Amino acid sequence: MRKLTKLVSVTVFSGTFLMGCSPASENTDATGANNANSANTNSNHVNLYSSRNEGLIKPLLDEFTAETGIQVNLLTGSGSGLLSRLESEGANTPADLFLTVDAGSLHRAKEANLFQPVTSETLTAAIPSHLRDSENHWHGLSMRARPVFYSLERVNPEEITDYLGLADEKWRGRICVRSSDNIYNQSMVAAMIEHHGEAATEEWARGLVANFARNPVGGDRDQIHAVASGQCDIAIANTYYFGGMSLSDDATNQDTVSKVAIAWPAQETTGVHVNVSGVGLLQAASNEENALRLMEFLAQVSSQTWYAEVNSEYPVNPAAPWSETLESWGEFAADDISMSILGENNAAAVRLMDRAGWR
Repeated sequence: MRKLTKLVSVTVFSGTFLMGCSPASENTDATGANNANSANTNSNHVNLYSSRNEGLIKPLLDEFTAETGIQVNLLTGSGSGLLSRLESEGANTPADLFLTVDAGSLHRAKEANLFQPVTSETLTAAIPSHLRDSENHWHGLSMRARPVFYSLERVNPEEITDYLGLADEKWRGRICVRSSDNIYNQSMVAAMIEHHGEAATEEWARGLVANFARNPVGGDRDQIHAVASGQCDIAIANTYYFGGMSLSDDATNQDTVSKVAIAWPAQETTGVHVNVSGVGLLQAASNEENALRLMEFLAQVSSQTWYAEVNSEYPVNPAAPWSETLESWGEFAADDISMSILGENNAAAVRLMDRAGWR
């Protein structure tokens, strides 16, 4: 268990690379024709497929280009859509790097034999071993925690001890969480299987389902809004969504933030469940040197600081400072389970959630 504490363009959308593509969020499908092979006739570029929204990655890519002169051609879409595209393109893909969210998704890409291992002293020094693939096929770039959000009006945070306690009958009809087909929930259950065993985790999942205030619907933001509106008293969600709401000028977001707070569960046991966004070098990459330079750039302190300040995500590089928003939530003990395990246990987690009636 690792204690998290505060530690003291040039990039453009190439018209031919992204013909017909529009910037997509992490939950949209990959779209657009791909003529990158004919578009990029010089070697001073790198091609990136990313499930991150354009606004959550492009400023860093612009900075990379300004610093190195290497053009980044970016294609955005959903993680699953881009993964299917990479499998379809095979050795003919123009992509050099695949960046996506959740260790489970990164593991799927590794299992599909899309990544190659990377040897880099820079990455090894910047990224703790449990936040990268055990064989260095992919490396974490930012970290998000998945704690419990509670109503300031209806819940005493001392009632929230650990994840297992969420199956207690006192929470009957009081919990909101998104569906079991969400990779964030699958990875959380995968971690619980590793810590507590499959039988105990299934018993917990059945109790959690019995405590749902409603059938799972919507994304993480919707769960937090539901707590504020009184549809439920607590919710499980990723911290960076709450960070985005906190920094928003939207009146609804601000109203929700004023009524909801974060409780850090499992502080005396496993630590809060955490996950990563990450990147891998593709087997078919034709610009390996430039791709590695971009990977190392994204792991450096200045880039990691940007992730914290703009995206409200925790840096994977311990040398990078937290943003004011992250600091305001306080320090916490984080689960230091290897991110690789989240992918390895994914299939078991999905079957378990289905048996428990988590829809």
